[in-house]
Amino acid sequence: MKSPLLSLPGAVPAEGVDEDVAAHYGDLFREQRALADGTGFVDLSHRGVVTVSGEDRLSWLHLLLTQHVSDLPVGEATEALILSAHGHIEHALYLVDDGETVWAHVEPGTQDALIAYLESMKFFYRVEVADRTADFAVVYLPAGSIAEVPEGAVVRETPYGRDLFLPRADLESYVEKAGPPAGILAHEALRVEQHRPRLGFETDHRTIPHELGWIGTAVHLQKGCYRGQETVARVQNLGKPPRRLVFLHLDGSEVHLPPHGTELYVADEGPDGRKIGFITTSVRHHELGPIALALVKRNVPVDARLVADTTAAAQETVVAP
Repeated sequence: MKSPLLSLPGAVPAEGVDEDVAAHYGDLFREQRALADGTGFVDLSHRGVVTVSGEDRLSWLHLLLTQHVSDLPVGEATEALILSAHGHIEHALYLVDDGETVWAHVEPGTQDALIAYLESMKFFYRVEVADRTADFAVVYLPAGSIAEVPEGAVVRETPYGRDLFLPRADLESYVEKAGPPAGILAHEALRVEQHRPRLGFETDHRTIPHELGWIGTAVHLQKGCYRGQETVARVQNLGKPPRRLVFLHLDGSEVHLPPHGTELYVADEGPDGRKIGFITTSVRHHELGPIALALVKRNVPVDARLVADTTAAAQETVVAP
């Protein structure tokens, strides 16, 4: 859903799945610094909002999600995945329960497929699944923000900040007093700095949770009974994932950032060498300069110098080989 905040002064629309919100409002680095300092907000109103209500909501979701949610305390934020039968990541949900309803925000445009799957699994459980995207907008407040939270708003409190589920009709009036706006590019820059994967960016059709460091944060290893659990347990107990997430410092002399999907090679082998991975997200950071997340083959040496097209890259380990 196209955000009304695109009418704010300086707003430049983002691209791709984020096209319905602003990439920035005229000063990318200023917006990043504001978020890092705990001021301002990010418009995430393009994200899907899905709710699950009913007395069986937590026990039912516990059977479907990778996360342990049967006893999820009221107001405690968590995240979870839905996997295919082969353990590949299909959905990522960012959850909180308000005592009566589980609220989740998901990647833009994925809510229909998610709801279709959830509806197919209801059986005799006392649950109601709803798409609330048209009624509620997600707004992000950075860690340390002292911006007022409207009374009655559902809030996901995380170490990285707060996600507010606001009535969409109140979005414009709320942000007038929430501080300076920051675009999705500033939000993405901090996400990359924090090594946090994003569905559709760090994932492809064969990604398993171990590759991205989602074990522990989105996948609970002391529970079973969910689709794809056999793959999770087998890789955890008997093997290693075929790929691993890395953080890259990119050559700052390059004018253009390597886009998503740019192939990576070991620098010493040159462009005629074997492909060892690809860029998933690249950004310009206000302090670190050009940085990126990438997926590489597990056996790539952790000290190997890499190159993305013509851009040199030095790696830091996120997921151990």
